[in-house]
Amino acid sequence: MSSPAVPLFGYQKRWFMDRARFKIGKFARQTGKTFTTTLEVVDDCFEHALQGKRARWVILSRGERQAREAMNEGIKLHAQAYQLGIDAQEYDWNGAEGTYRALEVELPHGSKITALPANPDTARGFSANVFLDEFAFHKDSGAIWKALFPVISNGWKLRVTSTPNGKSGKFYELDTGKDDTWSRHVVDIYKAVADGLPRDIDELRAGIADDDAWAQEYELHYLDEASAWLSYDLITSVEDEDAGDPEGYQGNVCFVGRDIGRRNDLHVIYVWEQIGDVLWERERVEQKRATFAQMDEAFDDIMTRYRVGRACIDQTGMGEKVVEDAQRRYGTRVEGVLFTSPNKLIMATRGKERFEDRTVRIKMGDPALRSDLHKLRKVASATGAPRFVAERDDDHADRTWAAFLGIHAADGERIEYAYRPVARPGSRFDEQREEAGGYRLASLRRSRGIY
Repeated sequence: MSSPAVPLFGYQKRWFMDRARFKIGKFARQTGKTFTTTLEVVDDCFEHALQGKRARWVILSRGERQAREAMNEGIKLHAQAYQLGIDAQEYDWNGAEGTYRALEVELPHGSKITALPANPDTARGFSANVFLDEFAFHKDSGAIWKALFPVISNGWKLRVTSTPNGKSGKFYELDTGKDDTWSRHVVDIYKAVADGLPRDIDELRAGIADDDAWAQEYELHYLDEASAWLSYDLITSVEDEDAGDPEGYQGNVCFVGRDIGRRNDLHVIYVWEQIGDVLWERERVEQKRATFAQMDEAFDDIMTRYRVGRACIDQTGMGEKVVEDAQRRYGTRVEGVLFTSPNKLIMATRGKERFEDRTVRIKMGDPALRSDLHKLRKVASATGAPRFVAERDDDHADRTWAAFLGIHAADGERIEYAYRPVARPGSRFDEQREEAGGYRLASLRRSRGIY
């Protein structure tokens, strides 16, 4: 076995040097689990090349973007460090259930490494050593496992790494098992830093600003799913790498939810674009301790740049004037929603149905959003009527309620009206920016009664 061609920290060396057939690693975020495992993959191919033999590896990542990162920022860099020539290609891999974008490199003596998005179809498509990257976040992890294990049973090696994602899914089952089949590695942020990883723990914790997210993403705790309204498995099942990007706006009708917060809570504006029967997160605006003027300016910007059919705003407390002002500017497209227990139950129930039916798509890999969606709990009150609570930290599930308000807006009556997009500098509509900017100013003046 060759020595690593790149420097590694202590915990990475232990993972790299462990050549057990079945190996599982529970790593904190940003500790280099993918980087180190792709190094092992290249090293295995290098060993085979020295012996005049071939190795075969398949990397299954949670999505095409992650598969591309594993290939470009892992495999190709390590091959260069080992001074291995590679023949790289991309192609459409045809499975029994669909076509998937595959990235592949061929190394000396015919060794091959292929990276693909993970699903049961791709899992059963190869006889090879397999690396399951961020397995806790794979959709249908149980089905992937059933499809995969017979394939690797004939002597192939298996590498599984992830950060925890709630007390569910195949990764949780494998990691918490008591059998001796697996060589198990656990690297939380404290162990990683002690082994040399240059991270400021206090700065990281202050930056994530969420106790649950910190416990799971960095301390590797499996959070209890029993009382969560939306489980982590349900949340990650609707994450998509194309969601949350304003530049991806296709010009369809949008629905907006706006949760009002100023001092302790966030002011959140959530934009959903309707594409077919699916609501895609297009943009999310978050403000803290903003003035009402700044909040209104952000809302006006959203209402101008998107074709908004309906917007629902939290009318409770300080929201009364916000709703009144918005209705004066945008008329019946704006609806105020009082956060009474019955209304919250209706919105939360409909929101959960959308997640369960997978008719929403949210931004992928956003720890703050994940944690916010997961922190909502349904509890029984003294009267027996259900109510929803969230642990108060730097916010109060404000992103969740803004998302649910937007979903509530999509369920209501749609209003047709004239619309022309106003683009941000550098966007796909940039050539129309000057003309659209004039339209925006004129529309805002008319809405405010200036002329």
